[in-house]
Amino acid sequence: MTEVRERIRQLGILPVIVIDDAAAAVPLADALAAGGLPAAEVTFRTAAAAAAIARISEARPDLLVGAGTVLTSAQAAEAQAAGARFVVAPGFSPPVVDWCLAHDLPVFPGVCTPTDIEAALGRGLDTLKFFPAEPIGGLPYLKAIAAPYGSLRFIPTGGINASNVRAYLEFPKVLACGGSWMAPAEWVRTGEIARIGAETAAAVAAARRGAEVNG
Repeated sequence: MTEVRERIRQLGILPVIVIDDAAAAVPLADALAAGGLPAAEVTFRTAAAAAAIARISEARPDLLVGAGTVLTSAQAAEAQAAGARFVVAPGFSPPVVDWCLAHDLPVFPGVCTPTDIEAALGRGLDTLKFFPAEPIGGLPYLKAIAAPYGSLRFIPTGGINASNVRAYLEFPKVLACGGSWMAPAEWVRTGEIARIGAETAAAVAAARRGAEVNG
């Protein structure tokens, strides 16, 4: 958990990826890495997710690849078998969290209320996804609910983009931000690899000051 958490902190941004065709996985991973973000949270929103994770894991072992939108323990198992090094869930699912902890797979469940946070604390977790960040109230809301929990760090996701990522990263309780704006599903689907690489580089530049403050 510690190694994965530190890698994510160093990156500052965790690309959230939707892949319909596993053949696009490695070119996409190459574009992300070339732009300065050698990481991908491949969401289980499509049937290609596990195959995409496997292809990235095999071709780019240097790249930190994980599984997102994991809703069941069976998906967590499938993700780990494919080579995922961490799991992200949209909410706090006790079966998913318990399975990951039992199998030494770092897990970052989603929270948006103090009740969610305290359920995660009960499992010994110290880093949580804050979702959906902007629709639920954005940075002011995160600061309010994070205040009682001094040891926790958060990965805000949902509505994060180049215009607000720096502000989130400047909040010391934010470990990193998750987002898909540098590689939206349509660009992945149409093979706009150069565009993804350029937008990734721009995202890294936009986040740099916030990451330095937070580091």
